[in-house]
Amino acid sequence: MSDQEKFEGFKQKLIDDNEKKYGEEIRKKYGDEAVDKSNEKLKKMTREQYEEAVRLEKEYLELLLAAFKTGDPGSEQAQRAADLHRRWLGCYWDRYTREAHAGVARMYVDDERFAAYYDKKQPGLAAFLRDAVLIYTGTKK
Repeated sequence: MSDQEKFEGFKQKLIDDNEKKYGEEIRKKYGDEAVDKSNEKLKKMTREQYEEAVRLEKEYLELLLAAFKTGDPGSEQAQRAADLHRRWLGCYWDRYTREAHAGVARMYVDDERFAAYYDKKQPGLAAFLRDAVLIYTGTKK
């Protein structure tokens, strides 16, 4: 099996695992078309594009943790982290909107699975990311 074939299999496994774990839920929430487009975008990713997505995720998380120490989700660091988060989402999303970005950030706090992912890195990090993204997107009420 070539490296390319292994990479294609790896991407398909990511999609299959996500569908198995969240498929019904995300299709109900976002619709089949949005989920299918996101899956297709992942399928078409080159190795370089995938590596860039992984790099962006690592970078936004590191910057977010540093920004958390300031306690200010409106700080320059926190806003740069929110921008990197937007760029990371763009690796997977077919279309970006500020409203969708804000919605995902809210979900990170409202859904205990996502809150646990962020808060295990730093208690309160999910809420800090939400607040930073709401400021970034101009949707903070």
